[in-house]
Amino acid sequence: MLSGTKKKIIIGTSIIALMVLVVFFIGFRSDFKSLSLGLLLGVLIGLLNFMDLANTMERAVLKNPGKAQSYAIKKYFFRYVTTGVVLYIAVITPHLNIIGTVIGMMLIKLSVLVTHLFNDKRFYKEIIKRKEV
Repeated sequence: MLSGTKKKIIIGTSIIALMVLVVFFIGFRSDFKSLSLGLLLGVLIGLLNFMDLANTMERAVLKNPGKAQSYAIKKYFFRYVTTGVVLYIAVITPHLNIIGTVIGMMLIKLSVLVTHLFNDKRFYKEIIKRKEV
């Protein structure tokens, strides 16, 4: 089941992807199809890698330290190889745009940043109240 944070990040990534899709449509109509397919592939792989990372960390904390480290390293290399294979496929496939794929894969990072940047309103209130001497 999805936790609240995972759900927020998935929804945030989807919203940002739709905004990028609109930008692609407005700015790059001649290459819109390949850009949007690349973006879709990148977002899907980014989300799958994010979910795999979350599951890896949840399972690793239940193992003893030695097994947890080897498990986390194996899963890390699996995600790394998956990313490489997807980028290679995006390069060799004429219907996918590598730029769209890379942007799609980076949107998960942007979503995490935005989700946590605007998450704590109390932090911003303290900054506004602070008076420098």
